[in-house]
Formats: sequence, structure tokens, C-alpha cells
Amino acid sequence: MDLQKIKTNEASAPGQGEKYLAFTLGEQEFGINLLKVKEIISLVEITHVPHTPRYVKGIINLRGNIVPVIDLRTKLGMEEVPYNERTCIIVITNPSNIHDAPLSIAVDFVAEVLPIPDENISDAPKMGSGFDSTYIRGIAKLNKSIKILLNIDKVLRDAECLDLAEQFMEAMA
Repeated sequence: MDLQKIKTNEASAPGQGEKYLAFTLGEQEFGINLLKVKEIISLVEITHVPHTPRYVKGIINLRGNIVPVIDLRTKLGMEEVPYNERTCIIVITNPSNIHDAPLSIAVDFVAEVLPIPDENISDAPKMGSGFDSTYIRGIAKLNKSIKILLNIDKVLRDAECLDLAEQFMEAMA
């Protein structure tokens, strides 16, 4: 998928909201701001790295760059499933700019790029003290579907993810 072309040709008009990359994890539909997506690649061989958090699937070699792969299902507390031919890796622009270290997320399936008008986005739900909505930017209502819009910076900004990215960048130096 040529994101540069999509980002250039489909720039949002003022007041029309932002563009989101829609993907699935199980039966649930999610979206992340398209500006946070560097590229999307098919599943490639992932090298396991010992003694990393459970949600870190390992690392990939992306054109000479070592990129950690975060299993988004596991990171969000969902059931872990084996990867298949529809599994994609989304390379994310670094949320912290630490050494410009890249990070990526593995998702079940990348569906499409959607413009989502601001009026179709509700705040994250308040579901009591046991519910952590830190990672949720909002809920988008589109026709008959609902998409959970993630704040991918917050998902990947926790100390473990950032430390991991920084360690790999230092190892490459």
C-alpha cells in the first residue's frame, strides 16, 4: 500500500476530520491516525528476542533497520492467535523521537483508509474504575459499524516500548 500517495492525494479538507487506517483485531475494528503510519508491510520473518515483554513478538529487518514488532492484540489484553497470510505489520512514526527509533505493530488485517468526520467521533467511554481508556482516542460511528480509534502514541509510549526501541537503536550504532 503506497501511503505517501494516499497521504498526498487524499489530504483532508478543513472541517472534514482526519484520515484513519482501519484494521481488525479479531472481530473488533480499530483505527489509527494515518499521519502516524510510516508504512504497511506483509508479514515477514520475526526474530524472537529473549527476555522481552510478552507483547513483543521480536524484531524484523526492514531494509537494514532493526524494527521491534509489538503484537497489538497482546498489548491490548486480547487473546493471542497465530499469525496468518492476512496478518500485517504497520510501521509507526516514532511517538517520542528517541533516536528516531522505529516501532511496529502486528495486526490481524489492514482494511482501508477512511476519512472520519469529527462529528462522528465520540470521547472514550467512561466504564468505571476497572476500565483503562488511556489508549483510546475516541469511538467512531460510521454507518452501521463502530471503530475504536487508538491513540497509538500512548500505546507505544510506555517505558517498556520506548526502552526497547532505544536499546535496538543503540545496538545498531
